[in-house]
Amino acid sequence: MFEGKSLFEILNMGGWTLYILLIISILSISIILLKIVEFRKKSIKNIDSLLAEIKVLVNKKEIFKAIQYCETMNKPVSNAIIAGLKKFLETNTSHIEETMRRTMSIEVVKLEKYTTFIATIGAVSVYIGLFGTVLGIIRSFHDISLAGSGGISVVIGGVSESLIATAAGLCVAIPAVVAYNFFTRAIDKFVVEMEYALSALKEIIESVLNNE
Repeated sequence: MFEGKSLFEILNMGGWTLYILLIISILSISIILLKIVEFRKKSIKNIDSLLAEIKVLVNKKEIFKAIQYCETMNKPVSNAIIAGLKKFLETNTSHIEETMRRTMSIEVVKLEKYTTFIATIGAVSVYIGLFGTVLGIIRSFHDISLAGSGGISVVIGGVSESLIATAAGLCVAIPAVVAYNFFTRAIDKFVVEMEYALSALKEIIESVLNNE
């Protein structure tokens, strides 16, 4: 069906909805790639190693060094730890949970940026494809009625061309849904790591305060 046809001709077969799907597919792929790179940069290989280094510095009362060490990483976990350490410097208590949770909320919002757009593409593109198919079928039957002739082969030819829009919608939707689920699980992992860091940092600070 597509033999000898250019991309422009194939897009015309599916109608104007294919142009919309082409645009949102480019946007979807671009955002997916950007988020993958972002998540790889913000992930931490060994959180226990980070916390062990923080524990050593805090036990030595070198809080500023601990903060500077975390600042070089620029990751959600390290940013949450920075907030807790700064609160400890201000109050000299282990009451750091509220401050760290505020920072955690900010980090989650940053991580979720554009993910809802991916989810929307995954949900809407299928319907855009179906809409294009329905319009194509209507157009095919309208052309047949105007011509006053046409057998089953003409009808099937028109319907098969219209189904291109549905196929294109699925091709856009499936990667978007898979990517959204992947990003959601990745964000949940970041949250678990930050919760773990919060609990560990509280224990470290409480231990230091008890030994004073």
